Amino acid sequence: MENKNQFRLLFERRFGPFFLTQFLGAFNDNLYKNALVILVAYHATTYSTLDANLLTNAAAGIFILPFLLFSASAGQIADKFDKSAIIRIIKAIEIGIMLIAGAGLLLQSLPLLFSALFLLGLHSTFFGPVKYAILPQALTPAELIGGNGLVEMGTFVAILVGTLVAGVLVALDGGTAWVSALILVIGVLGFLASLAIPKAPAAAASLAFDWNALRETWSNLKFAKQNRTVFLSLLGISWFWFYGLLFLSQFPVYSRLDLGGNEHVVTLLLALFSVGVAAGSLLCERLSGHKVEIGLVPFGSIGLSVFAVDLFFATPGAVAHTDLGAWQFLMQPGAWRIALDLFLIGLFGGFYIVPLYALIQTRCAPSHRARVIAANNILNALFMIVASGFAWLVLSSGFTIPQLLLMTGILNAAVALYIYTLVPEFLLRFIDWMLVHSIYRLKTTGVDNIPEEGAALLVCNHQSLADALVVTAACRRPIRFVMYYAIFNVPGLRFLFRSMKAIPIAGAKEASEVLDQAYDEIAAALEDGQLVCIFPEGGLTRDGEIGPFRPGMSRILERTPVPVIPISLSGLWKSIFARNRQVSIPFARLFPTVRLNVGNPVAPASATPDAIRAAVMALQGDRR
Repeated sequence: MENKNQFRLLFERRFGPFFLTQFLGAFNDNLYKNALVILVAYHATTYSTLDANLLTNAAAGIFILPFLLFSASAGQIADKFDKSAIIRIIKAIEIGIMLIAGAGLLLQSLPLLFSALFLLGLHSTFFGPVKYAILPQALTPAELIGGNGLVEMGTFVAILVGTLVAGVLVALDGGTAWVSALILVIGVLGFLASLAIPKAPAAAASLAFDWNALRETWSNLKFAKQNRTVFLSLLGISWFWFYGLLFLSQFPVYSRLDLGGNEHVVTLLLALFSVGVAAGSLLCERLSGHKVEIGLVPFGSIGLSVFAVDLFFATPGAVAHTDLGAWQFLMQPGAWRIALDLFLIGLFGGFYIVPLYALIQTRCAPSHRARVIAANNILNALFMIVASGFAWLVLSSGFTIPQLLLMTGILNAAVALYIYTLVPEFLLRFIDWMLVHSIYRLKTTGVDNIPEEGAALLVCNHQSLADALVVTAACRRPIRFVMYYAIFNVPGLRFLFRSMKAIPIAGAKEASEVLDQAYDEIAAALEDGQLVCIFPEGGLTRDGEIGPFRPGMSRILERTPVPVIPISLSGLWKSIFARNRQVSIPFARLFPTVRLNVGNPVAPASATPDAIRAAVMALQGDRR
């Protein structure tokens, strides 16, 4: 596999202008939103006679409202029209919104300020589906996880920088004028950047527009539910925003009451969380090996729970000092533990969220991708509303903010276990990812020859008991492995193999009914468009050489003609999971370099056992 750094995408026209456009948009959103919140919180009487807390909560609701009302329409537009053209229209409208916002700031007009905030939420509503639906059109599958990582990194850095700049500018003399000028300049720059985005043709140009938002949303959710993994990924993303809102919304009061810090400590907490998410998002590509690795999702959820719980125990029971600045806070006993917890919560949040977005992009039909993402935005908004209500209920019941964060960490663990019970694929990928990358140094070539959709028969040589784990770790799609029935039925492992949807097989003389059932299951899986993998040698190699291929492959193809993908493994036959009677196995071989080479698809008519064996041997070369 070609191993290129994800940052190169920033300098390529197919991604760079889009990244800059979305970064500037996210920066502008947060610059204006936080400037407005600060002005309302500290200078409410200048703008209205209403209570500052009421105005602050109203501002949050006004921004979220468009997501609930217009996401369904936004998804349809993103699927029906060229996405680059939609982006340019949205960014042109943003300039007008910033003119209204600037007028509201200069005139100290609350109606204008809140009108601009609503329109800014509307702007984000229409940009969101395009933002995630355009990436699969611009990037290759191997680049998708890196591209999503950059987008999430850029978003959280923009949130952080926008928040910081808002605080600095508002505190200046004539701060509202500075904010007014900057949001307009950033809006213009965002529009100019959008002009360089290449065309992204409509995925469903013939789509009949449905103006009934409720009906369209329900229709998209029903479509997503047809793929259980996609639907639960939508819920997983929404849960992350539930979790994130609970943390981020508590930072101001948590800093003051529980840490004794001033507004600079609030900024520090936000910075730690945001930088953590950015770092985790970027690391996803390296950890996943340039593919959509959903095994990172359970890994991320573990960190979200562990460090949320640790944050509770790290928080001091009583505040020794008040009005501490950022550096003064860090000099307090236990402060660095709190800082590390917040950074790691963000880091594991990046591990959690990036693969889920990439999974939706790859597993959802292109013609419905934007509409499904739009439905996800509605779910996100609903989950954030529920999170606000949950926080109010818990805190009004007499619990402290650290106790609320502890509850969130425990609740996250419960939600994760529930989802992984419903879809074992997430947990199995995590276990596989951890095992393979802990024991082996895996190098792959030709993985893109495995089709992103549709049926195919994978044919691989058999070097060790870990072969299936290695093939799974290298492939983006779920694979149905055919395995010897006696191993399938090993007590304690049967549940694992059933969860993997492995297909047990036996020799005709051992259990003919098992053999016949195996061929029926293989045929059904291939007819359903799944990947099936066989090891046609019928046993593990003893010397690293590839043995004769048995004729069962021909029987499979006669019944269900599908492309055959030859795969070679090397480097495993001397590992601890191999059958090697000739040499002792030193400890160093616990960490061998394992190579997996995938050949070009072979038409079923040409896929004889001898021909495929020759292809596998050619892929393996001199390596054993």
